[in-house]
Amino acid sequence: MGSVINAMLSVVLKRILNQERPVSNLRSDPGMPSSHAQSFFFMVVFAVLSIFEWLGVNGFSVTLGVLLLAIGGYFSWLRVSQQLHTISQVVVGAVLGSVFCGLWYWSWIAVVSGAFNSILWVRILLIVGAVGFAVGFILHVIRHWFET
Repeated sequence: MGSVINAMLSVVLKRILNQERPVSNLRSDPGMPSSHAQSFFFMVVFAVLSIFEWLGVNGFSVTLGVLLLAIGGYFSWLRVSQQLHTISQVVVGAVLGSVFCGLWYWSWIAVVSGAFNSILWVRILLIVGAVGFAVGFILHVIRHWFET
């Protein structure tokens, strides 16, 4: 659910900021922030935080975390190398995805986790909500494919 909200945040920010891409004839939609970098870093930071929670902070988990961050950075850099984004668009996307993930992860641990584990209706509500968000996002993507 957090990744879908993160993607929606990116779409809203693209419309508000409306910054052109470096080569505007490749894609017509705005480039700031990079949705790909924002999504990559949301997933990477979520994985790193989950690994640290699961394994603790040790040599293995830190090495794995650095490797995941490097992979996220590489995939984000590809957006610049293909002239789909500027460096600033990718950096802003990466920072937004990382910060939003940190806030999402913290809010889950601090607020939702206890209720999710102990109250059945909260569990049902969150699962139905997550499925609804995922289905809505998939339908949005499919609709977007047919528009282009």
